[in-house]
Order: sequence, then C-alpha cells, then structure tokens
Amino acid sequence: MFAYAGKILHVNLTTGETRTEPLSEQMAKSYIGGIGLGIRLLFDNSKPGTDPYDPDNPIIYLTGPLSGTMGPTGGNSYAVVSNSPATGGIGNGEAHGFFGPDLKRAGYDAVVITGKAPKLSYLWIDDDKVEVRNAENLKGESPILQE
Repeated sequence: MFAYAGKILHVNLTTGETRTEPLSEQMAKSYIGGIGLGIRLLFDNSKPGTDPYDPDNPIIYLTGPLSGTMGPTGGNSYAVVSNSPATGGIGNGEAHGFFGPDLKRAGYDAVVITGKAPKLSYLWIDDDKVEVRNAENLKGESPILQE
C-alpha cells in the first residue's frame, strides 16, 4: 500500500482513550481517496439515524493517497466527513494546507473522533504519541499568527 500510511486513529473525547487499527489493503482499494474512505468509516462507526449533534456522531478527518506527495492539487489536501446538521445526510468538506500531509507523515490515513470532552480540549498527535489535552488555559485567547 505505497500511497497509504496504513493506520486509522480512533479518539473518544468522552473518555480520552485512543487506539489505532490497521487500514486493510482491501478497504484502501475499495474506497479510494479521503471522501470514499470517510463515508465507509462513517457507516462503520455510527448507527443509522444518529443525530448530527449527538456525541456518538463521528467526525472523521482523512487523507487521500496523494496527500503528502508532490501530486498536483491532492498533495496538500485532506477531507472531513460526518453526518450533516444542515441536511441530515452525509456531509463532507475538503481543504488544503499542512494538516493533510502532516497527518500522513504522522502515520495516519484517518482520525475518527467520537464523544464529547468534559472540558475544553485539543487533540495532540505526534506520530505514535496521541493525547487529548486540556485547553482551558486557551479559552478566550486569539490565535497568534507566526511569521
């Protein structure tokens, strides 16, 4: 699986637990790209009729096979898939930037996030070190842009 990192990260914000599972070659071939794989993971990790605002509704961040490569337009992209509060169906979005390639370099093709954190938190991913960290000290702060 040359174009894939080979791992899916699962994060439960309620408990703070994280785990990884391998991305099978068959799944990678059957659901090519971030959105295709994301829809499959959404079906596998949610129950039919789950309310989009329910903590059990997963939000899934995905890279595609070109993420982290020099591939035109796909090399710096990632996708997000979840149940849409606007339509009640599947919602997805795509973006470009550093996140997709960095997620792939950290070793993950997807991050499946469920649950509701008991306090303001953020997800720290540094290769195999994954933590749900307290972000209460950042409440009300403005983002600082670095030059």
